[in-house]
Amino acid sequence: MVRENHDRFEFTVSLAGFPMRVICRHEENRAFLEDYLTDRAPLFTVEPTVADLEKAHRGFVAAYGIDDGAETSFSERFLENNALHALIAERLATYDTLLFHGSALCMDGQAFVFTAPSGTGKSTHARLWRRVFGDRVWMINDDKPLLRLEEGGVRVYGSPWDGKHRLSRNASAPLRAILRLYRSPENRLAPMERADAFQTLLGQGFASETPDSARHILALKTRLLDSTAFYSLYCNMEPEAALCAWKGVGAETCRCRPAD
Repeated sequence: MVRENHDRFEFTVSLAGFPMRVICRHEENRAFLEDYLTDRAPLFTVEPTVADLEKAHRGFVAAYGIDDGAETSFSERFLENNALHALIAERLATYDTLLFHGSALCMDGQAFVFTAPSGTGKSTHARLWRRVFGDRVWMINDDKPLLRLEEGGVRVYGSPWDGKHRLSRNASAPLRAILRLYRSPENRLAPMERADAFQTLLGQGFASETPDSARHILALKTRLLDSTAFYSLYCNMEPEAALCAWKGVGAETCRCRPAD
């Protein structure tokens, strides 16, 4: 239930199965999290401070190469949303859950995560799977899924941070494989070398600036590396790319191979 109190909104959501109390000042950010509302008792509270908003602002200034002192158009609502994103990712990491940059779908009850730098074609490739396989496929999250390490495997959960097409679902599926996409005129799938898979996790998984948290997240990424199949997918944007990926991964899931 949402309560407005002195320009604050307080409510409880559940992400990756963990209930948390959220306190924010913008109703749009409460609406943004609406699909994840829950009546369960929260395990912790996240409330962005002025310092958190300033940190988010500095991050965007650095990311976009904006000169110090230049006027920016980042709204407080936008900064609060991104501060919530960082605070939630930081707390979920303590529960062995990693926020990951990728496009995650479920096919035949198993999750596949496609990752690559922005603009490579993750969302396009996921759309090819939906086009080729139809109702066998549904989207978990198109930008920032949550990977929860459990005893016996990894489970992929949706999150409200789901990309410009807003493709996500408050649902989960066991992880089958992570595929790193490379643009190529021909379609080819290969098991990823362990060193490359670890670099993928370092680059696409959430990172913390807090030393203790950073060490825990690094250990979490190592565990993920040891329990997950990684592939390099060289592909074009034709439907055959989805068939190539499914044929290779669906035939037999394998661990990363060690570097030569």
